[in-house]
Amino acid sequence: MSKSAKIDQPTLLKSEYEALSEFRYQLRRFLHFSEQAARSGGLTPLQYQLLLHVQGFPGRNWATVGELAERLQMKPHGTVALITRCEESGLVRRQTGTTDRRQVEIRLLPAGEKILERLAGLHKTELRSLKGTFRVDQITSFNDDDPEAS
Repeated sequence: MSKSAKIDQPTLLKSEYEALSEFRYQLRRFLHFSEQAARSGGLTPLQYQLLLHVQGFPGRNWATVGELAERLQMKPHGTVALITRCEESGLVRRQTGTTDRRQVEIRLLPAGEKILERLAGLHKTELRSLKGTFRVDQITSFNDDDPEAS
């Protein structure tokens, strides 16, 4: 297929554009709040996200570099640099894996737990204030025609 060949794309309805726009707007508002909250708490937004993903990793309270890189959508070497900065700030520590010694577990230190608890509490309050506004299910025009949803 040539670069100039037109790919058939489904036509979106005005209501679908509006739903996408509203979702992106509400998402951006929440992200802006989150960035400001992290900065006012003395962290960068990425540091806050790293702490959150360590504590919030499903089934355990630690995560590997690779798992954090995936959750942060970063390259592993950038994640390692972020972990190093958090380690130097006394927020996290690296520990040799308890079941696989080749693995490095990233764990929160008490200072990291304290900051995370305060910031996550602010985020919880902000999410509650958006109840009924920031909802993916408001994009019903996409769900209504989804054959896989049946």
